[in-house]
Amino acid sequence: MLQRSALSRTGSFRPENLGQNALVMIGNLCFTLFVIGVLIFTIIAATYEPEDPLFHPSTKITTFLTSTSNATFKSDNTVVKTGEDFMRPNETAIAAFINITDVENPTPDATECVGGVDQPIDCSDPDVFHLMMRAAIEVFRDIHFYRFGKPVRGSNESTCDMAWRFRPKEGKTASFYKDYRTFVISRSENCTLSILGIGDYHSGLNARKKKRNQKPGFQKQEPAATLPVVGEVVNDSLPVVESENSFSQGKYLVYTGGGDRCKSMNHYLWSFLCALGEAQYLNRTLVMDLSLCLSSIYTNSNRDEEGKDFRLYFDFEHLKESASVLDQAQFWLDWNKWQKKDGLGLYLVEDFRITPMRLAQSNDALIMRKFGSVEPDNYWYRVCEGETESVVQRPWHLIWKSKRLMDIVSGIASRLNWDFDSVHVVRGEKVKNPELWPKLDRDTSPDALLSSLQEKIEDGRNLYIATNEPDTSFFDPLKDKYSTHFLDDYKDLWDEKSDWYLETTNLVGGAPVEFDGYMRISVDTEVFLRGKKQIETFNDLTSDCKDGINTCSTAAS
Repeated sequence: MLQRSALSRTGSFRPENLGQNALVMIGNLCFTLFVIGVLIFTIIAATYEPEDPLFHPSTKITTFLTSTSNATFKSDNTVVKTGEDFMRPNETAIAAFINITDVENPTPDATECVGGVDQPIDCSDPDVFHLMMRAAIEVFRDIHFYRFGKPVRGSNESTCDMAWRFRPKEGKTASFYKDYRTFVISRSENCTLSILGIGDYHSGLNARKKKRNQKPGFQKQEPAATLPVVGEVVNDSLPVVESENSFSQGKYLVYTGGGDRCKSMNHYLWSFLCALGEAQYLNRTLVMDLSLCLSSIYTNSNRDEEGKDFRLYFDFEHLKESASVLDQAQFWLDWNKWQKKDGLGLYLVEDFRITPMRLAQSNDALIMRKFGSVEPDNYWYRVCEGETESVVQRPWHLIWKSKRLMDIVSGIASRLNWDFDSVHVVRGEKVKNPELWPKLDRDTSPDALLSSLQEKIEDGRNLYIATNEPDTSFFDPLKDKYSTHFLDDYKDLWDEKSDWYLETTNLVGGAPVEFDGYMRISVDTEVFLRGKKQIETFNDLTSDCKDGINTCSTAAS
């Protein structure tokens, strides 16, 4: 009775109210779903990082570099693209290589040879020069020569050293290379000169540096000066301000703090080029920190490592010659010395949303952008997002790879006579994750590789295998069909006796320099890219997707 009375009083379940209650319930449910949808969308928008377009083909890179989209990217431990990767060589300059018919054929003069058979070889003799050029063109058939330097005396009386600038015949990169080798020369009784042998890559040390007042060598046309030349002596000393007056008249931009440190090299460059682009837009000198933190994804210790020099990874010589930059350590010494004395102003900016356009009218000597501790708003590249992206362009052409690392690449390719094919075999952690890469382990096994490569690469070819498989004996079955080569076969190019090691230790003040994980990836990848035929893991060897199952359509878009 009481229960019935209660129900009657509420009126909730009266027949005439059921429709109204149903509508209320449906409305509440729809509102709840709407709130949940907004929450999910907000989370996705805050955390979404689109894939890095720098690893797409060149047509998509061009689209990316001129886009107005959000300037974020996905971290990747792949080697980053730099300015020379976007360059296309001047076809006219590349076509102007030296043919053997361009070089005179030396003709001995018997009247001048009496009693001179045992005399030292005169490396300045034009006949000796022509003989050496012709020999180089005949021996190294897979490269084009663009310039020969004048020969100089070698290590003894029967040797001459000569340098030359060249490109591989089937080269795809917009770079020139320099080599210098020792030639062993003999003279017969009738005065005929002949080449007995040519030394290894970079054996002709006396021809490495161009001597003062040295007469020009032989070339058909001056190659494009804007292209990198790998193998030249590197001058990456730090720029200095000449005087107090010069310093006080300058305008500077510096970025400090932020969350970019110890991130991937791709992240570092994306942020650094934003700062460099802003400095150029404002017509200011960028004050840069040459000390990097190498992310744990590249280190042998699997820990972030501070104190890495920018010049170990990138071409600072090209940067300082093409843009106005100063080393941060030297700048602050000068600033502390002259700032108060000369009344130099400092404008502090702590909000990345203050655009470069708003700073363009500042007359202060130094604009300092200070970034906080909250990620991702403390990433330097946030400055170049939004409306700024269409105004400040990242100057990719100013960042080239380290010429010292590229010289190792050239050394490996030269030992293979620039006549090799290459295959990139990705294994490592991915083969241990069959949920994301179910076929990778099987498709990159030795038997599968032999089956895949037999239709693509001829038997007996030099095959360079770029891989993250730590045990290269895994690929031993391929030796029956190919002459296999790996990065570690060329350790002498970076060991403690190498030119690279001596130069880099001098660069950093005498401390030993490790050939770290990023350098290994960089060199391994660049050698792979110089193969005549290049076979990739994904698309060529396996149907698995590079970024895991069901991501192929995303990676291709």
